[in-house]
Amino acid sequence: MVFELTAIHIVYLCFVIAIIGFMIARKDTTIICIAAIITLGALATLTLEGSISGVFNSFIYAIKELLGTILIISIIVALSRILIRTGINEIMVAPFTVFMKTPALAFWGIGIIMMTVSWFFWPSPAVALIGAVLLPVATRVGLPALGAAVAMNLFGHGIALSSDYIIQGAPKLTADAAGLPVSDVMQASVPLVITMGLVTTISAYWLMRRDMKRGTWQDGLVETNDNQVNRQAEDEQDHLSLPAKRLLAIIVPLCFALDVVAMFLLNLQGGDATALVGGTAVLLMVIITMLSHRSAGLEKATQYLIDGFLFGFKVFGPVIPIAAFFYLGDSGFFALFGEKLPELSTGIVNDLGLALAHYVPVNEVVSGITLTVVGAITGLDGSGFSGISLVGSIALLFGNAIGSGVATLTALGQIAGIWVGGGTIIPWALIPAAAICGVSPFELARRNIKPVLLGLTATTIVAILLIMF
Repeated sequence: MVFELTAIHIVYLCFVIAIIGFMIARKDTTIICIAAIITLGALATLTLEGSISGVFNSFIYAIKELLGTILIISIIVALSRILIRTGINEIMVAPFTVFMKTPALAFWGIGIIMMTVSWFFWPSPAVALIGAVLLPVATRVGLPALGAAVAMNLFGHGIALSSDYIIQGAPKLTADAAGLPVSDVMQASVPLVITMGLVTTISAYWLMRRDMKRGTWQDGLVETNDNQVNRQAEDEQDHLSLPAKRLLAIIVPLCFALDVVAMFLLNLQGGDATALVGGTAVLLMVIITMLSHRSAGLEKATQYLIDGFLFGFKVFGPVIPIAAFFYLGDSGFFALFGEKLPELSTGIVNDLGLALAHYVPVNEVVSGITLTVVGAITGLDGSGFSGISLVGSIALLFGNAIGSGVATLTALGQIAGIWVGGGTIIPWALIPAAAICGVSPFELARRNIKPVLLGLTATTIVAILLIMF
């Protein structure tokens, strides 16, 4: 049963379109997001105080949702400060320069490593593990920091997360909703994942090289305290000997490698895996700081943490308003404004997806396009997973109507939902890669939009052809 959309749904959709337009035009979206939250609050509560309070409460909700990511990024940055300060970082990454001698090798090398690790442990902890070690190597051979972020993002939050062949969280959700075995959805997704992955990564790399040759590349770097750290390194005495630095350069990546082993043996995933990486980074930072600064170690450890948190909140600051708005498209609306939507509603973005599927004609071409659009719409909340059960249900309806292609349509909707919402073009969802690489999440989102849209178009065409023939 599909109910009629309300004014809240229409207003939300209009603001989504406006925000996307502002992002494409390289305009800041903070004010329009605040206006959107006020408007939705007014429609939901019918009071001035309710709409105004909704802005503050939505910010709190967004911060709570993002807090784990803020912490891991801040801690990794704090560790990187002391590694840069002591010169351990240069020794640690030196062996990788043997394999990554060109920007091309760095781009594809980082991407493939990211994809492999993300299949086992999901992208967020993988970003922290890989970025801290390989980013300095990539930038040293000429790959821009934004290029490294694109590679980690597309291969990890795109290819690995949308396919999810090892953990199988995504295909299980969509398969259950479509009434299919998980193996059917995974098998149907293979040609689609390959198409999406090849088109997006190749086009992203080609666009990067083209813009670098034209001189139109914008790296979107966020100002950091690296220069200040380097100046401190020149002014302060370093108590670490060269053998000690070499030993620590081995211990640091070894500790993270042991984290990977522990994740596998203890079946740690998602937040648990991220927490293990974060705790390891804190301990390493404290130990290296005490060895390096000795009597001043207590104060310096605190200063490195402060530097990390300053960087984390500087990166996340512009993202919180837009995240607050898009969280209203899912469970955030019910948490802030209560049951103000129709009784059968499962969230604004899911309602919009259902309405679209209900009002379009049914054939192979329309079904493929609709599943892609519905998946993309449900991904607008930035989670990537909240709406993929919906696309499984819609795929079942459309597949039964045309007599075939349920598994293919399910896989297509899964890919569209996770590529859009899982962290490739929604700014706050791709913050881990952006923050680790020190670039603006908005610039990273803009850089990903064209490749992802090209990939979705090509993948939709392939899916339609598979269903027809």
